[in-house]
Amino acid sequence: MNDTAPLVLFTVCSLVLHLVAERGHHRVGRGLTKAAASAGFIAIALSVGALESAWGQTLLIAFGLSMLGDLLLLSKATSMFAGGLVSFLLAHIAFGAAFITLGLDPTVTAGAVLALIVVALGVARWVLPHAPQRLRAAIIAYIVAVSGMAALALSASWSTGDPTLALGGVAFFISDLFVARGRFIAPGFSNRILGMPLYYGAQILFALQAAPRSALFAC
Repeated sequence: MNDTAPLVLFTVCSLVLHLVAERGHHRVGRGLTKAAASAGFIAIALSVGALESAWGQTLLIAFGLSMLGDLLLLSKATSMFAGGLVSFLLAHIAFGAAFITLGLDPTVTAGAVLALIVVALGVARWVLPHAPQRLRAAIIAYIVAVSGMAALALSASWSTGDPTLALGGVAFFISDLFVARGRFIAPGFSNRILGMPLYYGAQILFALQAAPRSALFAC
């Protein structure tokens, strides 16, 4: 952890500066600080040896897609938002694939999927009436992807005994609710204040666990 502490601090500081820039409506500052914060969790993953295993390599793909989504969502244009949605949808699929490489508990997976189906239906009923018609299919696909990712994170957490995977998956899921709320239901800075720390916290947790699992267990 000592080796990663400066990178974690860099990522957190970049996030704080991004929120300041958001509040002040500084366009260039928003872009630079968000890019820095997102590059931070990729750097953390690389520093712990993400390239040394299929688990870490798949996480890196998810992180790269997440960073692309972060940058696309800087724009308020619907086309850019749609691009960000697709990028994060693919990121969630990559996260799910990474969790599968760790091994899953079938019973826990089934239970988590059933629970997340109920939650996903509630989210869809909450968001879809406020979303433009042309985005609804993409939003439904996204809800399925993020719910599946969270369910796989819970199962992988149980099978590995690593609670940070469950914590990261749930935090990521909740952060997306604030994105949806801010975009379609109740725009406002409060969505960023609440959602972005959850999002970057989840990414940092995943990045810190990106080392080969044998190396983590040896620590």
